[in-house]
Amino acid sequence: MAIIYANYTTVKYYIIAGEASGDLHASNLMKSISKRKPATDFRIWGGDLMEAAGGVLVKHYRDLAFMGFWEVVKNLRTILRNIRFCKEDILTYQPDALILVDYPGFNLRIAEWAKKQGIKVIYYISPQVWAWNTKRVHKIKRIVDKMLVILPFEKEFYQQYDYEVDFVGHPLLDAIEQRKAISAVASPLSLPEKPIIALLPGSRKQEIKRMLPMMLEMVDRFPDYQFIVAGAPSISEDYYKNIIQTKNTQILPNQTYNLLQISHAALVTSGTATLETALFGVPQVVCYQGNPFSFRLAKRLVKVNYISLVNLILDREVVKELIQDDFNPTNLEQELSAILNKEKRTTIQADYKELNEKLGGAGASDRAAFLVRS
Repeated sequence: MAIIYANYTTVKYYIIAGEASGDLHASNLMKSISKRKPATDFRIWGGDLMEAAGGVLVKHYRDLAFMGFWEVVKNLRTILRNIRFCKEDILTYQPDALILVDYPGFNLRIAEWAKKQGIKVIYYISPQVWAWNTKRVHKIKRIVDKMLVILPFEKEFYQQYDYEVDFVGHPLLDAIEQRKAISAVASPLSLPEKPIIALLPGSRKQEIKRMLPMMLEMVDRFPDYQFIVAGAPSISEDYYKNIIQTKNTQILPNQTYNLLQISHAALVTSGTATLETALFGVPQVVCYQGNPFSFRLAKRLVKVNYISLVNLILDREVVKELIQDDFNPTNLEQELSAILNKEKRTTIQADYKELNEKLGGAGASDRAAFLVRS
């Protein structure tokens, strides 16, 4: 049922995003909502981008990021305390709707509780129920009033369970087009002449600590290239420097898109960054190494053939994935050499073009904003 708001009425949204990518997409959604209705208040769990878009920040995502089964168990007391506080804060704020952005471990709990309170629940960027524990679909049908999905195969997946969702396209297309437009009139970076290999080791300390040392092993093996680390906005430069030490490598904090725009190749930790790298047209090797216990547990549960969004969307291996024990110096050198080869690069670029077409074109944030208000 559509909700109609009078033009003079201030609409209140409570938005929860638990990581950097959610902060980006939620901030663009907030901007699109505000364009449609300037009299809008946002109370948020997220990051700097959402705050800059006009939200009142309650909790920053850097205080919410716990990866893997073992990490969650170790921090369970903190997580439960955050959940209790979140419920109390929502009740005090009394929003017209609750908008949840990805981050399913936390957000599905809040959604179930909010539904019982009679609060409208909108979910933007679906949990990856198609990857594991598909039984969660039945819970989502029960507790989520409107689901907005960003991957083309998700609409068909949910239809199997007689649940109508809206495919809005991927918001990364908007974010990247905005960045390209800005960089068209201003050179993004000024760096030495050598071709750049970007290192994207993740956005959380624990994954950076695991991934970056192995990536740095390539610096001395490819002397004709310069290696640049994409620094996550929530991580201090000192943290990276303690890992890099004497390696001949620069750090560019909070400039990932600028870096990708001028990179020749990239080593990328599995996650949203794999899709971002592809949309900038940069050949990549996808890397992942997690806590061994968490990985063994995940392997039993996950039902997909790939871990990178690029391969998942195209349903074939477009970019090489080095996972767990396969992520080692020998394999990494071999695969990096491969994507520096002209013929291999041409093939990858053609696949990236198909990927763009499948993602639904620009305008995802505006389409999502329209559906949020309807």
